[in-house]
Amino acid sequence: MENELGLTALFNHYLAGPGNALRHLIGLSGPTEHPWDNSIVMELLVVALLVLTVAIVRSGLSVDKPGKLQHIFEMLNEFFTTTVNEVGLHHGEKYIPYIGTIFIFILSLNLIGIVPAFESPTMAPWVPAGLALVTFVYFNAMGFAAHGIKYLAHFAGPVRFPHPVANVAIILFMLPIETVSVFIRPLSLTVRLYGNMFAGEQVTNVFLSLTKIIIPVIFMGLHVFVALVQSYVFFLLTTIYIAGATAHEDEAAADTI
Repeated sequence: MENELGLTALFNHYLAGPGNALRHLIGLSGPTEHPWDNSIVMELLVVALLVLTVAIVRSGLSVDKPGKLQHIFEMLNEFFTTTVNEVGLHHGEKYIPYIGTIFIFILSLNLIGIVPAFESPTMAPWVPAGLALVTFVYFNAMGFAAHGIKYLAHFAGPVRFPHPVANVAIILFMLPIETVSVFIRPLSLTVRLYGNMFAGEQVTNVFLSLTKIIIPVIFMGLHVFVALVQSYVFFLLTTIYIAGATAHEDEAAADTI
């Protein structure tokens, strides 16, 4: 059994009933004395903190005298807008609510591990896997929303020839490649985020247990850097996947030249 955090122990002591009900709802095994694990509790904590932060920002919104938190969120929004424009995402502003939320959420999940008595939920493989699957569903849904059933033509590749036999041949050749390419993306997102965060957390914990102050601070700084980079990579790849799914044929052809 994993090392149970103090907050997780409180959940298991006082909220075991709801925890077991949730396990039953998603089809897990029968009742247990410890239905909550660290990753779920940390995710719930991050969600609660983000909801509280957004409530504070919203209550203090001001055009004339914006607060520090409002400045931070405005800078983030500008960063998101710049990124989607650089990627070439058509009408990118309508996708910012999702890609912005996924960036802030993953960054918060990554950074909470530097707080004593807490750990990053992204160290548990199913957390990055869940985020990757949601992203997979989202960018494909946006593809269907942009193109309808014609979105399936993306799996046949962008190249077309005048001769129908050549077209059939290239489609049969590209179809399995494009299909594997799309369906491998959740695995790629999962392994990248989980592997880097797990390794970074383990290195930080080892040095925290061996040394006192200076060296742990250095490795905690490294942990923050890794957390930022991995959040950005997930965010950037999500933006690229959405751009590819929603691009029109002429845009996709231009990208491949």
